[in-house]
Amino acid sequence: MMTQDGFDNSYLDAIPLPAVFVGVDGRVRGANERAVSLQPRARQDLPFILVFRQPGLNTAVENCLETRARQRAVYYQSEGPQEHRFDVTCGYVDGGMGRGVLVCFRDVTELRQLDQIRRDFVANVSHELRTPLTAILGFIETIQGPARNDPEAQTRFLATMAGEASRMNRLVGDLLSLSKVEENSRLRPTDQVDIGGLLNSVVRNLTPLAEEAGCRLLLSGPDEAVHIPADADQLTQVFTNLAENAVKYGGQGTDVKVTLTEVHRDSALRGPAVVVSVADNGPGIDPVHIPRLTERFYRIDSHRSREMGGTGLGLAIVKHIVNRHRGRMSITSELGKGSSFQVVLPKK
Repeated sequence: MMTQDGFDNSYLDAIPLPAVFVGVDGRVRGANERAVSLQPRARQDLPFILVFRQPGLNTAVENCLETRARQRAVYYQSEGPQEHRFDVTCGYVDGGMGRGVLVCFRDVTELRQLDQIRRDFVANVSHELRTPLTAILGFIETIQGPARNDPEAQTRFLATMAGEASRMNRLVGDLLSLSKVEENSRLRPTDQVDIGGLLNSVVRNLTPLAEEAGCRLLLSGPDEAVHIPADADQLTQVFTNLAENAVKYGGQGTDVKVTLTEVHRDSALRGPAVVVSVADNGPGIDPVHIPRLTERFYRIDSHRSREMGGTGLGLAIVKHIVNRHRGRMSITSELGKGSSFQVVLPKK
């Protein structure tokens, strides 16, 4: 397609990135549709500095025109719900398109976000492991020194060390579980699993824990078997985690209700589904925390969570498993009135 000044835009249309051609006079001579979507003024015959009003980018284009050497810059677009970052390359052209600078934009927003997630993850894991390791090393030093001849102190310290070692073991186990789920996230399970029987097994296994905590663990659902395509081990992990959390954090005298229901058509999944709800009448969760509950290592009360044996990864694992099953999870809670974790899974 030719522009009004005779520039052949087909060269730019063939580039799979937003691309703009700037003539030797510093004016925009052409732009492909991707560039126009990025900045609508790029379709006009205007000076480049009036189209992309960011000094760093404008300087790179000017330097490229002057020196004919490749230049790099960064362009930020803040329109929309989030800011996008583009890595920009400026290369001098003297050929089919004429003489000028070809400016290409590569969106690296997602890459930057993933890199930040990776850094945060490494920092969190390091912190979670450093705390128990520091405690164990301190107790070892004490046993080897001041408590060398104190059997009572040694017994007490060894018990604490065992607890810290168990905590590290749980953390490593959860990290491996999370890694395995992420690795298989694209492979949807196909085995037919009786979800009612699975929930019954989960409740039976957790009943001693509930009795010890002074809670009642109640299960209700259809009498007949309900089969869904699923990974039985992973769903057992999901509902064990949800029910165990409800028992641990619900407090003395809490009723934890695990309910299985069938729906003919779920609007989000666009088909028949099963809904498993794990609800308690405990103290509830402040709504400010709910959007972040499934983040890795996010805790409402870090000290209490660690005392309860939590690693901060349980709900992150739950979210990834539910996603692997092409389901969805929702959390509702009200302070003083309890919480409800609802998992919706497709039947087909």
